[in-house]
Amino acid sequence: MKLTPGKLSGLKAVSNQHGVIAAAAMDQRGSLKKSLAKERGGDVSGHDMEEFKSLVTEVLTKHASAILLDPEWGLPAAKRRQNNAGLLLAYEKTGYDANTPGRLPDLLDHWSVQRLKEAGADCIKILLYYTMTDPKDVNDRKHAWVERIGDECRANDIPFFLECVGYEEGADEKGAEFAKKKPQIVIDYMREFSKDKYGVDVLKVEVPINMKFVEGSGVYAGTTAYTKKEAANHFKEAAQATNKPFIYLSAGVSNAEFTETLRFVGETGVKYNGVLCGRATWADGVKVFAKQGADAFRKWLETEGTKNIAAVNDALKSASSWYEIYGVHEAVGAR
Repeated sequence: MKLTPGKLSGLKAVSNQHGVIAAAAMDQRGSLKKSLAKERGGDVSGHDMEEFKSLVTEVLTKHASAILLDPEWGLPAAKRRQNNAGLLLAYEKTGYDANTPGRLPDLLDHWSVQRLKEAGADCIKILLYYTMTDPKDVNDRKHAWVERIGDECRANDIPFFLECVGYEEGADEKGAEFAKKKPQIVIDYMREFSKDKYGVDVLKVEVPINMKFVEGSGVYAGTTAYTKKEAANHFKEAAQATNKPFIYLSAGVSNAEFTETLRFVGETGVKYNGVLCGRATWADGVKVFAKQGADAFRKWLETEGTKNIAAVNDALKSASSWYEIYGVHEAVGAR
């Protein structure tokens, strides 16, 4: 597979010198606002959101190849990037309509791929909740939605990152029973959205297992959904489902759990291409910002937050370059 000049340039802009995407994620909106309001015990303003995102960006991009932001509260933060870090911008609205079956996605009303690119985006990201077991009509609408965004990214010659999150309506998605179903859910969406018609350049995916249910893991919760051998096989099967570069999201787990997961992936030999890691690096600082203010949060980021992203970067030593996948033979223009 070959990339057009704009897509190649965009992917290099968000990668490190080894062709690995070592990116931070700070595009949380609804969930972040709720977390801050809960800790503060009061309202959270747009200025608070911008300040939180700006501090995370300024401190953590010293240690990241790129950052993912949203155009609603993240554009001031984009100007605070350090070390020429790349910029991914989210295109979808936060959350979904819980009253409509299928967790259908929607795009931001006042943005387009062209506008996001003009705002400085090196790459475009959208989030899609997806499971193959949804009704055919629901998934057909989602397929068409992704196809349209893929075409829009092609027209603007900018890389398209598709973030997929699996689910099951009514299930405890953090429980053992869902954990047993998760590998197939991840395999299914990785296979589906690797099809050329969608125009996806990089898949941002969940790890196909829940480490809390891996017997013998450091975060084992006491109930077994898979042995370590079975978990390793699930990682391998998911990787075999795609011919695209793919990166892992942290999905709100702790830094310790995410770094253990990355080390485990490294032991399997699976060739993943990096991470877009959000809450595993900065989530514990939400309470600090809400209760003690911006200065205390900056100090927290410079100490604990930096330790967190350093731990992720250390675990990322097992990641592989995406250059080979797209026939890139040198890192000219990469960070």
